[in-house]
Parts: sequence; structure tokens; C-alpha cells
Amino acid sequence: MNSRAVSTFKYNFRARGCQVEGPIRFAVGQAVPGQVLVARSQRGICAILLGEDARALRDQLAAAFPKVELQPDQAGLQHELEQVIGFIDKDPCEGAIHLDIGGTAFQQKVWQVLCGIPAGQTRSYGDVARALGVPQAVRAVAGACAANVLAIAIPCHRVVRSDGSVSGYRWGVARKRALLADEATKALDLAA
Repeated sequence: MNSRAVSTFKYNFRARGCQVEGPIRFAVGQAVPGQVLVARSQRGICAILLGEDARALRDQLAAAFPKVELQPDQAGLQHELEQVIGFIDKDPCEGAIHLDIGGTAFQQKVWQVLCGIPAGQTRSYGDVARALGVPQAVRAVAGACAANVLAIAIPCHRVVRSDGSVSGYRWGVARKRALLADEATKALDLAA
């Protein structure tokens, strides 16, 4: 039995208007849900992207941070990459993973609410809007989920339609369904 602690995220929200300090270094690895790109600014992990193709993930990173120099650094980011993959795959891995989280003030508020949704549970976009005290902001909540570049760490996959159906996910609806099913199964196993 492995006695190491499971990694946890340390959420470091950037002040409004504060840009990512470059360059951004990145590395790509394999996790259960597919390829994972981990990108790190000077302050912490600023992107966790999921997909099937390393080049497409690099293109997503460039689109998310168009004014910042991107540098591949597989060796230099190996530890952070292993931590993130371990977290995604639910494998034990030591230490905290420091995140550098940007976004508008509203997006950051949405993401903070999402981080409070327990694994194995979901909330509707309306539930999140009501938790923020702005029940009419359902579309804005959906927009904040779509703007998230920290897959799994900011669990936008736990947000569903008001009827409970799965829709829209930056990294594919099939991947969202698989993540939710995996979390629900693990939550039941822990409860048993």
C-alpha cells in the first residue's frame, strides 16, 4: 500500500487585469482521459488541457495565451506533469500543485463555487448562478465554464443542465460523461 498523500491544489487567483508573466513552459503526458498538457507560468500551473493530440493541445495553449512566449520543457516540468496526471488518474502523488488562475472577477467567483462541488456530485448552471447571488446569470456561468483552462482542477465538468443532462465541455462531452461516471463510482466506493 502506498502511504504517500494525494496531491491537492493550492488556488492562487491573480488580481483582476493582472496578466500571466511569461514565458509559459509546457509539457505533455498521458492520463486515463487522454493526452494532458500542463503549462506553468512563473506563479504556478496556468493551464491543464485535455485532448488526443499533443500538437492540438499546444495550439489550444497558444490560443489561450496569445501574447505570451511558449516554451516546451518536458524535463523541467516532469514533476508537475506527474502530479497533475496523478491527480487526474486518482493516483497518490506527494505535494501541493500550485495553480496560477486568471480570468475576470466574475469568472473567478464562478470557478471558486465550482471548486466547492464535491467529487461525484453535480450542480446545474442555475444552481451555480444562485450560489453567486445572481440567478439570472446562467449564461454568464456557462461562459465562465467554457473559459476555464484548468481541466479537472477547476471542475467545470461537474456543471450540467437544469434537467441533469450533460452538455458542453471544452474537452468534449464524451470525456465529461466519463469523468462524471468515474467520480460517481469512486464516491459510491468510498461511501460503502
